[in-house]
Amino acid sequence: MSRATTRVASRKRRHLGIRLTVEGSALRPRLAIFRSLNHIYAQVIDDAAGKTLAAASTLDATLKGDTKRTKTQEAAEVGTLVAQRAKAAGVEKVVFDRAGFKYHGRLKALADAARAAGLEF
Repeated sequence: MSRATTRVASRKRRHLGIRLTVEGSALRPRLAIFRSLNHIYAQVIDDAAGKTLAAASTLDATLKGDTKRTKTQEAAEVGTLVAQRAKAAGVEKVVFDRAGFKYHGRLKALADAARAAGLEF
C-alpha cells in the first residue's frame, strides 16, 4: 500500500470516529470541512433533516479574483463567507466537524474566521 493511500485511509478512519460523536441538529448544525490539495470546502449541515443550510468554498465566484492569496488566506475568506451565509439562514451556533484533519493551518484559519464573523462553536 502506498503512503498516500495509507494517509487517506487513516484520515477516513479518524473521520468515522469523529462522526460517531459529532452530529448536527436543527439547533446546532454541523460545520463540515473538507480540505483538498488546492481547495477548501465548508458546509453547514442539519443532519436530522438531511439538508445543507449554507456552503462556501474557494471555488465560489465571489472569492475568485486576480489577487494573489495564500491558501491560508483563502481558507479564512471561506470561513467568513460560510459564517455570513449561515447567519443569513438563521444559524448562530454550530458543531465543528474537522473530518479527520489536524486542527491547524488552513483548517484553523477557516474556524477562526468563522468565529470572528459571528458563528459560535
